[in-house]
Amino acid sequence: MEAKLEGKRIPQANVGNKLDKKRKKRYKQPWILHLMVLPAAIMVFIFSYIPMSGILMAFQDYKPALGFFNSEWVGLKHFRYMWENDYFLQITWNTLFFACTKIIMNLIIPFVFALLLNEVRKMALKRTIQTLVYLPHFLSWVTLSGILIDILAQTGIVNQFLVSVFGIKPIFFLGDGSWFRFTIIASDVWKEFGFNTIIFLAALSGINPALYEAAEVDGAGRWKQTMYITIPALIPIGIVIATLALGNVLNANFDQIFNLYSPLIYQQGDIIDTFVYREGLLSGQFSFATAVNLFKSVISLILIVISYRLAYRFAGYRIF
Repeated sequence: MEAKLEGKRIPQANVGNKLDKKRKKRYKQPWILHLMVLPAAIMVFIFSYIPMSGILMAFQDYKPALGFFNSEWVGLKHFRYMWENDYFLQITWNTLFFACTKIIMNLIIPFVFALLLNEVRKMALKRTIQTLVYLPHFLSWVTLSGILIDILAQTGIVNQFLVSVFGIKPIFFLGDGSWFRFTIIASDVWKEFGFNTIIFLAALSGINPALYEAAEVDGAGRWKQTMYITIPALIPIGIVIATLALGNVLNANFDQIFNLYSPLIYQQGDIIDTFVYREGLLSGQFSFATAVNLFKSVISLILIVISYRLAYRFAGYRIF
């Protein structure tokens, strides 16, 4: 068989060979980019895939001296104990409460703040505010926790202000369960809402100015322009942020909780990750801690798959 290419009749086999050569050339061209990715791929393989062999411990009574192959196999014993443990249900509830509340607040507050910041007409002031709210995102929780412990202590600057101005008793922010939950959520929102604000502002910059001009000609004020142009334009990116956050429902930020909690508030502040840390590394219950973390990882994987499908269906967002 033959094919006609650029006015000449060329055997079909030659056409196929040329196409194959073009494909090979196209894949060989960005070899430098593949080389740049290689160190990251090696690190992921070493630190993420090789340690997955430790999943075996969830089905064993693991003893470090015996190793993986000589430890006794117990099947689903640790998973059954996990579900029969009332404290596990409590930490699961704590994790869901912290994670879901953070997701909701880190969606609503940046959304509203981006709308308000978009109304600022002085660019110098706008950029200054934007920078100030974005800076805490770059601070580690180790640093922020030290600051929060100092200023929220019973003799800290916050309680001194409350006592001197309002005449109320000092509040034990990090020692009272209810106040601890409020502190965790408020501090997380303060640290992270600037990052999501940047995302919403980027979406706002993509709105066609002609829409606002047409609305102004039709007599629409700033409020109606916000209601019928700005907010609808932000809804798709809001859907993307919300759906992608579903994968983190069981991640309540270990760094933050670990650096701020204490035995006084375990009942209200303990989460799955901190529980696994104490049971596995401090108490030496390696198999039980692995079972709990494996359960969390499987649920998180399912939620990530669901969230990406939802993001693609409702907002057209996809990575691959």
